Amino acid sequence: MNNALPLTESTYYILLSLYTPQHGYGIMQKTEALSGGRIHLAAGTLYGALTALCEKGWIIQLPIDEESRRKEYKLTDRGLMILKNELQRLRQLVLNGEEILKEEAK
Repeated sequence: MNNALPLTESTYYILLSLYTPQHGYGIMQKTEALSGGRIHLAAGTLYGALTALCEKGWIIQLPIDEESRRKEYKLTDRGLMILKNELQRLRQLVLNGEEILKEEAK
């Protein structure tokens, strides 16, 4: 497994929302929708996270369109690998929990 794991829930949803390129406001909306409203990112928090994720090489900022001031971000191959590893880790957590709780129900 990757030493970058586990991800925070916010980071997981930011990466998941960037499976297709998004601008900041789109990331905030998609993250909130995907999390069922559990994750609400303030602009400062989001942009701090985006900067950190860019520094790790998990996402990149796309070239800025001259007609728009929106900064768009995209998941890198490394970021996709991190996201897939985290999904596998989460699946294992759920399987372990279901197995144990199923045994207790007997």
